[in-house]
Amino acid sequence: MEQAKLLTAEEVYAAKEVYQIVGAAIEVHRVLGWGFLEAVYQEAMSIELKSRGVPVAPQPGLPIEYKAHRLEREYRPDFLCFSNIVVELKAIDHLGPAERAQLLNYLRASNCRLGLLINFGSCARLEWQRYVY
Repeated sequence: MEQAKLLTAEEVYAAKEVYQIVGAAIEVHRVLGWGFLEAVYQEAMSIELKSRGVPVAPQPGLPIEYKAHRLEREYRPDFLCFSNIVVELKAIDHLGPAERAQLLNYLRASNCRLGLLINFGSCARLEWQRYVY
């Protein structure tokens, strides 16, 4: 039986990487503001992340397993950054339990430990939350 690998605090919290991703989101929000559809923010974030040199995979397919069977369905988060941070974008009034559950399912399917939920839909400011699974 394979033993679980203990991660360092740096691997779990990835402060530098999170700072880069959130910085890109802040810039997108500064330029576009709020009120666009999520797809607009996805495209702008892709451009911004790449321009900052952030390793990014847009909408990667994450396999889902059920009792050792791989399902045909896959999860598709908005981004996988640095090969280990799941980023999910929203353009809604406020983040709630359904959005958190979605990100946690992405983390479970991807075996990633860290996820960012970023919401461009709040008229007051950019909203973001970091989750460690």
